[in-house]
Order: sequence, then C-alpha cells, then structure tokens
Amino acid sequence: MNKNNLSRLIPVMLCFFAMGFVDLVGIASNYVKADLNLSDSMANIFPSLVFFWFLIFSVPTSLLMNKIGRKNTVLLSLLITALSLFIPIFAENFYVMLIAFSLLGIGNALMQTSLNPLVATVMQGGNLASTLTFGQFIKAIASFMAPYIAMWGAAASIPTFGLDWRILFPIYLIIGVLATLLLYVTKIDEPCTQGKPSSFVGAIKLLGNPLILLCFLGIMCHVGIDVGTNTTAPKLLIERLGMTLNEAAFATSLYFIFRTIGCLTGSFILRKVSNRTFLFISVVMMALAMAGMWMGTELWVLYAAIALVGYGNSNVFSLCFARALDVAGDKQNEVSGLMIMGLFGGTLFPLLMGFASDAVGQAGAVAVMAVGVVYLFFFWTRK
Repeated sequence: MNKNNLSRLIPVMLCFFAMGFVDLVGIASNYVKADLNLSDSMANIFPSLVFFWFLIFSVPTSLLMNKIGRKNTVLLSLLITALSLFIPIFAENFYVMLIAFSLLGIGNALMQTSLNPLVATVMQGGNLASTLTFGQFIKAIASFMAPYIAMWGAAASIPTFGLDWRILFPIYLIIGVLATLLLYVTKIDEPCTQGKPSSFVGAIKLLGNPLILLCFLGIMCHVGIDVGTNTTAPKLLIERLGMTLNEAAFATSLYFIFRTIGCLTGSFILRKVSNRTFLFISVVMMALAMAGMWMGTELWVLYAAIALVGYGNSNVFSLCFARALDVAGDKQNEVSGLMIMGLFGGTLFPLLMGFASDAVGQAGAVAVMAVGVVYLFFFWTRK
C-alpha cells in the first residue's frame, strides 16, 4: 500500500471505530432493562429499533451517495451519530432512549452504507475483502470496549460525573467528533457516477440477481446472530448461573474480544485461504457455539460457546459484502445499500428472540439464532 492510500485509510478506519458505537445497544439495553424494570421483549425493542432504520434508510442512502458522494455521506452519518450520543447524557427514560437509539440506528445505516464503498474507493479494488475485514476489526474494538466502559461506570471505577453507566455516551461522543474532523480534512478523490441515475425501485430490483439475494439474506443472518449474542450472552449467565448484571456483562465483552481477534486474523487469513473455505470454518464454529449455548450449564462451556460464535461470526459480513460487490459492476453504491438493508436482521432476530425467551427461557433465543446458522451453511453450499 502506498503512503497516499495509507494517509487516506487511517481516517476511514477511525470511522469504522465510530461504526462500532452501534453495538453499545446490546449492553445498554440490559442496563436500561434493569433501570426501568422492563421485560425481555420490551428491552429488546431497543436493539430492534436501532436496526429497523436500516430497512428504511439503506437504499435511499445509496442513491444519496450518487448525488453528494461517499465521503460527504459518511460525514453526515457521523453528525447524526454524534447527536444520538449527546441526547442520553441528560436523561434516561424510555422515550429518551427510544429517540437516542433511533438516531443511532439512522446514523449507522448511513455510515455502513457509505463507508464500505468508500473503502473500495481508497483501495481501488485491491484486497477489498481483507481490508473490509480489518475495518471490522477496528469496529469490533469499539464494540468490546462498550461493556467495559459501562461496567466501570456502573461500579464507579472511573469518574462518571453522575452518569453511572451512561458515561459511555460522552466518551464515544468525543471520539465520534474526532473521526468527523479527521475525515473532513482528508482529501479523497471519488469516481464520477456513470450512466442512468438509479431509482429506489431500480436498486431493489437488483435483488433479482440470485447471488445478490443470497448475500443479502446472509447479512441478515449475520447481524441477527451478532445482535442476538450481544444481548443474550449476559442473560444466559444470569439465568443459568445466577450472576448479577455487572458480573454477566463480561459475556458481551468476551463475544466482542473474540470477534475482534477473528477480524484481525481473518484480514490475514483471507489473503491465503479462499473465501469459501474460510466461510465453512466460520459456520462450523457457530454451529458448535449454538450447541454450547443451548445445553451449557457451566461457566466454561458458556464462555467457550460465546467465544466460538464471536470468532465464527466475525468475517461473515465482509465475505458476503465483498462477494456482492464483485458482481455489482457499476452499481456498487446501490448494492451496498441493499447489503446494509440486510442489517434489518438486527430488528427481526431480537424481536423473535425476546418473545421466545419470555416463553421458554434463553434457550428459545438461542434456537432463533440457530436458524441463522443453518441458512449460512446453505449459503456456503451455493457456488
């Protein structure tokens, strides 16, 4: 990689860190549930709401990119994300958190739709899958830091200025503002959009390509498993081992630690191993993880299962996204929007998991995630 590419990639990677802010919704929903005495199905509205906006905004964002450019769209997403982090600093009630998480979801929908194609612009087609995976590694650092910061805040291990676990929001707000400023001053030359302007309907019609549709559904399952594990892992330890929330919150960090390791190692492994082979290994690991979370009643079994799903699920997004972009031609912006719309799986899975866990316990939530693993195995069989 030349020095010019590297100087542009650094601020883009900081934006990936800001992209990881969305994963704070998992641990935050557990603290809000405890603070406001909510049921599982009510508490799971928060992560579901965050990812609902991907359904609404992803494709329109891809069309917006054609008009204002990828970099400007990322800057807009960072501003909305900063606002979402600013609001909870001043109050914590059900409706304030609904507004904050809605803005967080909208900002993240814009960011994920525009940032991945921006990487393609910076890399100019070289090592796209491994670079996207490295970006997911940076994102995962923000993801696994969130539960720790919330835990430290709740335990008063760090200065919280009366915010308790919500000290997480101003800390991430400062980083988000830094990412915005750094990207703003970075010059990135973007290719001009060629051909007939796309419409919303035209973008949706791209799902008529069987491979693009399969990738779309694969991303739905990936994010469903991701958000599902993020929110369910602490509940498993609370239900089966009698832990407190502060003790069990480490489970979310453990998931993201292994997801971070998976992204980092995956960015190198994917340069040596075929995407298809690595996807198979990932799916096998997740299948073992589902069995462990379904049956496990000992701490080491549950921790091992959470670690396995963290590593196994770490590269699925990049593999599906890169595969879709490979067949996108001059419709990369539109296909990016469609793939990010697949993050709507983060709405469907937690809702179903909430109802299932209220009915039969956390094993029901694990069963819902297992459906996603079965689909990813089917996806692997498609050449």
